[in-house]
Amino acid sequence: MNRTHWIVLLLLTLLLAAFPMSGSTFYTQLLTKTMILAILAMSLDLLVGYTGLVSLGHAAFYAIAGYTLALVQPKADPMSIFVTLPAALAACALFALVTGWLVLRTRGIYFIMVTLAFAQMVYFLFHDTPMGGGSDGVYVNNKPVVAIGGTKLIDLDDRAQFYYLLLALMVIVYVLLRRVLDSNFGRALAGIRVNEHRMRALGFPVERYQLGAYVLSGTLAGLSGYFAAVQFGFVNPEIASWHQSGAVLMMVILGGMGTLHGSIVGAFAFVLLEDLFKNQQVFGAFAKHWQLTMGALIVAVAVFLPRGLAGLGAALRRRRSGDAADA
Repeated sequence: MNRTHWIVLLLLTLLLAAFPMSGSTFYTQLLTKTMILAILAMSLDLLVGYTGLVSLGHAAFYAIAGYTLALVQPKADPMSIFVTLPAALAACALFALVTGWLVLRTRGIYFIMVTLAFAQMVYFLFHDTPMGGGSDGVYVNNKPVVAIGGTKLIDLDDRAQFYYLLLALMVIVYVLLRRVLDSNFGRALAGIRVNEHRMRALGFPVERYQLGAYVLSGTLAGLSGYFAAVQFGFVNPEIASWHQSGAVLMMVILGGMGTLHGSIVGAFAFVLLEDLFKNQQVFGAFAKHWQLTMGALIVAVAVFLPRGLAGLGAALRRRRSGDAADA
């Protein structure tokens, strides 16, 4: 990350901060949803892009946090966010610790399939039991209260305040992960991703580093799932399905694996392109097949932009320098 990248990110953050002033309720809510997914994408990129562990079960953490909020929150009176949020994150961290200890005994395609299997277990737990409300899901009747000593700090029912809270959380998660990856722990993860056997030969406890990354990734995924439940007011088993995990993985690929800002770019691009491809005024009857258009775009990005949309500027510079050298 050089100075130019930081300046661009700062300018984009300022634009996002100014957006609610436009008065567009629909797009304010859409961007709020996008920032929630950006946190989820960054958490997955920690595993895929920096640790080299491809997971198809990341949506399980997203769902566990949302269901924890729905089940802990009383139907009559709202509960403090300082109770429900730690409960949701603790549930995700515990699930990540237990399942991570098991899945990290596998590698490659087996790791992918075992993470998918655990996510499907979570899906059927909520789908087939009264606790999860079946396919209809569970409503979050009251949004958590953000207050200290009777003084309300943030009104989560206010769209603008909720938007700015998610903007702040997205920035905090980005800075947190950037600091983690710039630390000795992050450098060890990079070494493990490049050559796991060499790092083990050097005396590094590879499994402990991977488990730490897995638990951190799952906990941050739970953060996004918690606020998704707050925004939409309900949860259902579909948020734990492999479709959700696959969509987040496509966001990471679209933006560029191994670049935290690429995960944010990928999440915004995915959601905004989905909204565009579903627009019947633009695509007509083909809008109902928007998945085909999105899939073709993802394939094109993977083939022509291996570093994703975040690497577009570098790709253009390399092409210009190559053309100059040929001339």
